[in-house]
Amino acid sequence: MPTDSQHSNYHPPALEFKSTTFSAPVLVLANNDIVIIEHQLQEKIQLAPEFFKNSPVVIDLQELNKQDLNIEISELVNMLRSLDFLPIGIRGATTQQLKKALELAIPAHTGQNQASLTADNTKPQSAQQAPVAKPSTSTESTTLITQPIRSGQRIYAHGDLIVLAQVSAGAEILAEGNIHVYGSLRGRALAGVQGNIEARIFCSDLQAELISIAGTYKISEDLTETVRNRPVQICLQNNTLTIKDL
Repeated sequence: MPTDSQHSNYHPPALEFKSTTFSAPVLVLANNDIVIIEHQLQEKIQLAPEFFKNSPVVIDLQELNKQDLNIEISELVNMLRSLDFLPIGIRGATTQQLKKALELAIPAHTGQNQASLTADNTKPQSAQQAPVAKPSTSTESTTLITQPIRSGQRIYAHGDLIVLAQVSAGAEILAEGNIHVYGSLRGRALAGVQGNIEARIFCSDLQAELISIAGTYKISEDLTETVRNRPVQICLQNNTLTIKDL
C-alpha cells in the first residue's frame, strides 16, 4: 500500500499534449525582392489592419525554390516582424533555409489547411478559419455559420457572411461583402476587407470591440449608448462609419 509520504508527494498531471488542428495564414512567395514583398504586404494591411495585426504566419518558399530564387531568411523574418506578423513556421524550404529558420526559432511546418497570401495577389486564396467554426452552408457568394463564434476564432468569407449565433468577445469575423449577425456581436467585425465601400454590417445586438468597413473602423469606445445593445446597420458614408437603427 502507498505510504503517507507517497501520498503527500503525488501531484496530478500539470499538462498534456493533444493532437489538434491549428490554422494560420500561409505567405506564398513568388518574388524574392524583400522591398516588393514588404510593399505588397503593407497594401494588404491597409485593407484590414486589425485582421493582420499580430497574426501568425507560415512562410512558404516552394515557388521561389522551383524558380531557383534565393531569399535571405533573416531579412524576410525581420521584415515580417516589423509589420507585426508572427512567423511560426516555414515550409518548402531547402536544407540551408530550414537550418537558418531553426536558428531563428522557426520550425518546419507541414500543415495544408491554412489560408494563403501570395506576394503578387491582393486576395487570400482560401477562406481563413482559425480555429474553425464549421459553416453549415457555404457558396461562392455567401458563408453561413450556425454555431457561436468563440473567443480566439477567426472567420473569413469571400462574399457575404451570415452568423446565426453570437460572436464572442475576442473573436473576429471578416468578409469581402456584407456581414449579418443574428445574435450578439461582441467581437470584431470587418466587412468589405478587400476595399468594398458598399459593404454593410447588420447585427441584432451591437456590443462590438471593433467594427470596420473597407478599412475605416470604430472601436468600442467610439460607440455611443444610443447604438449599444441595439439592432443596427453600419455603412460607410463620406468615408465615415454611420450606424443606424434597423
